[in-house]
Amino acid sequence: MIVYDVIIIGGGPAGLNAAVVLGRCRRKVLMFDIGRQRNRFSSGMRNYLTRDNIPPLEFLTIAYSEAERYGVAFKAVEIVHAEKLSTGIFVTKDKNGINYYSKKLLIATGLRDNIPSISNVDAFYGKSVFHCPYCDGWEVRDKNIGVYARNKNGVELALSLQTWSKKITLYTDGRNYLKPIEQQILDKKSIGCNFKKIIGLEGKNGILRNIVFQDHEKQRCNALFFVNGYKQQCNIARTLGCQMNKKGVVITNRLQQANITGLYVAGDASKDMHFVVVAAAEGAKAGVSINKELQKEEFKNA
Repeated sequence: MIVYDVIIIGGGPAGLNAAVVLGRCRRKVLMFDIGRQRNRFSSGMRNYLTRDNIPPLEFLTIAYSEAERYGVAFKAVEIVHAEKLSTGIFVTKDKNGINYYSKKLLIATGLRDNIPSISNVDAFYGKSVFHCPYCDGWEVRDKNIGVYARNKNGVELALSLQTWSKKITLYTDGRNYLKPIEQQILDKKSIGCNFKKIIGLEGKNGILRNIVFQDHEKQRCNALFFVNGYKQQCNIARTLGCQMNKKGVVITNRLQQANITGLYVAGDASKDMHFVVVAAAEGAKAGVSINKELQKEEFKNA
């Protein structure tokens, strides 16, 4: 039976940065990834010094080549289960029923956005329909920007988007949940509100032009930011017994350790600041922390 020093589930910036750190520590590392990175639809990564606007796939290609240089092994297969044995070893099972064993386990699977259920929204997602103004606000500055908020309150996002444009409209897709004070604030800030039911989006080559309503009227909109929540890419952290916060992300300490000894979580799966650069930093912290724990165990058993 092969026992790896570390198994990493998830090949985004957090998992890959951890892999590089651990590979450079001469650790035996196995990474699993199936290419479902949250930002895979985006035209470019933002807020990452020296990597501004790099396409996500190009970034991953560079990162994988760097990790491979240090002997990290990769498998493109989905992990469906993980548990910790009484011996302290983690057993990880893939969808084909094959088991893998490791001394430490790092979960870096990230999150999945709840994309609004609007007809043909997929044609615009990542190009002119977004979830993060810090990632895409600059690219649509001074344009007609919409906020889609049907299931959650969109007032805060609408107000914050005035940093990038003064032409903001809140769309609630058939609902009217605004409190009088919220409506007054939006009116004072000249933010429009449209409560009509939306039936689709109109545009070309991924570039949004109009919101189309149930009564067949249209309203000009060049970019749409949605507030619709998110969920974990996989449930492994939860089934292992990780403590979660109200937003459904794993609670870790400053070294990315979860409440289970030997288990680490890094990236979007563990924190609220969803930047690639932050995820990569968390991966680096997790890598150092894991290596130090392995060193302690080796010294103890020497």
